[in-house]
Amino acid sequence: MCNEQTEHDNNHFEAVGGAVNRRDFTQLGTAGFLSLLLPAGGALARNHHEVVEREVEVPMASGVSDSYLVHPAEGSHAAVLIWPDIRGLRPAFKAMGKRLAMDGYTVLVANPFYRDGPHPHVQPGDQFSDPPVRERLISYARKLTQDAAMSDARDYIAFLDTQDATNTSRKVGTMGYCMGGPLIMRTAGAVPERVGAAASFHGGGLVTNRPDSPHLLIPQSPAHVLHAVAENDDERNPTQKEVLAETYAANGIPAEIEVYEGTLHGWCPPDSRVYNEAQAERAWSRTLALFERTLA
Repeated sequence: MCNEQTEHDNNHFEAVGGAVNRRDFTQLGTAGFLSLLLPAGGALARNHHEVVEREVEVPMASGVSDSYLVHPAEGSHAAVLIWPDIRGLRPAFKAMGKRLAMDGYTVLVANPFYRDGPHPHVQPGDQFSDPPVRERLISYARKLTQDAAMSDARDYIAFLDTQDATNTSRKVGTMGYCMGGPLIMRTAGAVPERVGAAASFHGGGLVTNRPDSPHLLIPQSPAHVLHAVAENDDERNPTQKEVLAETYAANGIPAEIEVYEGTLHGWCPPDSRVYNEAQAERAWSRTLALFERTLA
């Protein structure tokens, strides 16, 4: 998960000239990020669903979550719940949700920090490397205890299941980035009868020595899983992938766990300082393959 060591790695990456993106993303909206994610000239040929998008207010046990819903304009489809990273719901994640909807899914991108107010929780110029910003976001994230996260997951999926665009005869998928890694495991454990697939990207804290460690929930859910691991995260915690693999295998649960070569923590969102387009695209394609297999 994001911490001071992560920022040290990211700063070094930029200092030695390794930054993939030199563009200023602070003024880009959803359409701008989507243009970065889709191949020039080929987007509509490959992603042929016209979509409908809107801001929604999701009733929660702890209040109301202002979130982002996007889905194909016609028909009903398998639903996917996306948990953003520690910087919360913002244009880059709306663009990722919209891209997934264009591939034929009903997508809810959650505001994980609704307890602390409406999104966005970062403003142009905010950097996680700035101590006040980092401390504020971490204080929000601490409120997502296991009980809170599992309650939220139930409420988000219940909301998705009320949508005409959701085909409730199909399983639900979930995706999570950074702090969203534990959240996909808690979502699968909270609603095991609905969640068919769960995917994490540079997820942190998946295996801990605490009684609420996310990996202890694995036996509660049959969901098939993908864990896309950042190389520097694996260097700091090489046993996490082994414990995950052993636990999934012991419970007969299919799991794809891979360290993505040359990546730093945070490499998937297109507004990340360490965005790695080639590896992010490969992780995206593996997720689509997972959903195609499991959300039938």
